[in-house]
Amino acid sequence: MPRSSHAEKIQRVNAAFDLLAKGHTLAEAAPLLSAESGSSLRQAYRYLHEAQGIKRPVPVTAPTIPITIKVREDVVAQLRAHAHDSGLTIGEVVARAVVKWLAREHRGG
Repeated sequence: MPRSSHAEKIQRVNAAFDLLAKGHTLAEAAPLLSAESGSSLRQAYRYLHEAQGIKRPVPVTAPTIPITIKVREDVVAQLRAHAHDSGLTIGEVVARAVVKWLAREHRGG
């Protein structure tokens, strides 16, 4: 069986969290999770143990892909400073800016 993607793992840990939150014991939840996710019983227990260590479901984010762009040196310096000050990655700052810009362009603004 192929390895689960990061997003699939998060979804399975969240499903385990939901089962535990509903009051299922580990012994009750493991076969349910195994059947639901198509994973082994042993792996279901791993997901359940991981779910016991979280306080709420983990957000599932879309996968990212690397891209290469050329940007003026002064813009890069400002971008790096803004990312550092905001606590975000450069990629997240750029992605948020592009999403805002595309939304504005789509509206015709």
